[in-house]
Amino acid sequence: MNLADRGELVGFLRRHGIDANKGLGQHFLCSQSVVSKIIEATGTAAAALEVGPGPGVLSQALTRKFPQVTLVELDDRMEALLRESAPTAQFVQADALQTDLAVLLAELPDPRVLVSNLPYYITGPLLDRFSSVRAHFSMGVFMMQREVGVRILAKPGNRERGALSVMLQTQFEISKVVDVPPGAFLPPPKVQSIVLAFKPRFVDLPENFEKIVRAGFSQPRKTLANNLMANLRMEKSAVESALSGAGIDSMLRPHELTHDQWVLVANAGW
Repeated sequence: MNLADRGELVGFLRRHGIDANKGLGQHFLCSQSVVSKIIEATGTAAAALEVGPGPGVLSQALTRKFPQVTLVELDDRMEALLRESAPTAQFVQADALQTDLAVLLAELPDPRVLVSNLPYYITGPLLDRFSSVRAHFSMGVFMMQREVGVRILAKPGNRERGALSVMLQTQFEISKVVDVPPGAFLPPPKVQSIVLAFKPRFVDLPENFEKIVRAGFSQPRKTLANNLMANLRMEKSAVESALSGAGIDSMLRPHELTHDQWVLVANAGW
């Protein structure tokens, strides 16, 4: 059985009486080429944790590569399907936003890879969750809406760059794995998707770094000084003085700053 084949997946779901749950944002991957790219991106880890496996299209391929795989799935209907499609995997029926992913990862041999086809409606919260446990995995391979992925990848000077770009690029080395068209899913979503690889990185940051970055991007088309002035409730002269002391041009737009410049801004003595 190869669930990456659309016909076999349709038959498998029909046999189990399962339809995609729109309320859970379910779109089941059914593209052998995309599955192969994702599996290749997992590298040489010893084990895998997959969040949101659905019927087990990726799970099936993961269990062929890794001797130990844990599957975290909110939809309890999927347990019977996963017992068949990925019988060697450990099944955990849980909400990934609520369960302790660090514990589940720690139960697997190191190095570990974290894999997920992110439901579009909770992409942000899940990425925050994954970031918080990045010390427990060596590589993350995540599929998401392409529009979000483009913002995550955006470099300094790119108008798509935002607080999400800065925060995730601070915590990970991020690279594109593959673009995924709507036709690679059952049922097809209305948007394009993308798979990104996240390699955890660890740097010392000012305690207020995230607060300052989010304040600086509060209105992305305004200048950095204006955003900080409004969000920190400071006089314009005080903000400009602090930025000048840090060697930062107060007229810069937030998307123009590099990571190192954001560190300087955070350290400017607010």
